[in-house]
Amino acid sequence: MSKIIFITGATSGFGAATARLFANNGWKVIATGRRLERLETLRDELPQGMVHIAQMDLTDRDSIVAAIAGLPEAFKPVDCLFNNGGLALGTKPMPDIKVDDWRIMVETNIMGLIHTSQEMIPLLKQAGAGASIINVGSIAGRFAYPGGNVYGASKAFVRQFSYEMRCDLEGTGIRVTSLEPGMAKSEFTAVRTGDAKLNESFYEGAEPILPEDIANTVWFLATQPDHININSIEIMPVCQVPAIPKILRK
Repeated sequence: MSKIIFITGATSGFGAATARLFANNGWKVIATGRRLERLETLRDELPQGMVHIAQMDLTDRDSIVAAIAGLPEAFKPVDCLFNNGGLALGTKPMPDIKVDDWRIMVETNIMGLIHTSQEMIPLLKQAGAGASIINVGSIAGRFAYPGGNVYGASKAFVRQFSYEMRCDLEGTGIRVTSLEPGMAKSEFTAVRTGDAKLNESFYEGAEPILPEDIANTVWFLATQPDHININSIEIMPVCQVPAIPKILRK
């Protein structure tokens, strides 16, 4: 019987790469996201019958509830929840920010994660020992930088919420991991700045993490022996190093 993974943000980047890896290795995939046409393209390129798609907006709790309630019986129970959907908006420091950008980040990165997890836990409990929740955080949750503000704080929430989930799920056999990537090449910078050209130039001269690298990490986490829980995993490309705290001199 095929195992099943539920992926948020499956329309691009880490989510799409993870869907491809798992579906091509015998797992059934529930791919969710806002952009239906991308979900349909992803489904059609993967082995027939291995992918169920559901249009879902992490800022809309009703759409999360509907997507999960509408899962076909052939895609239940769920063995792995990959809470990948999230975004950063804006690069300006406080107070020169758009409050709406902050609101969207909180609704997506925090409330979307909460609502999806809450609805999915019963299906993970049905799968039993060895089921996994993998939450995508970021090194921005540990290393502050100008303009990171609410985005970094939202990813610090992901890390702590993952630990709290482990406590609440004690005795269920469900594992929980906070997966915290550094510089990774995806649509992240294009979404954050609204500038596709800047998205490309940002990676010039560097060798960033690729979506396939994160997909391989998710595979590693989801296929550990049932008794193993990896609490958190922080990943940087070799070209990126932890920043030295800034000193302001007179």
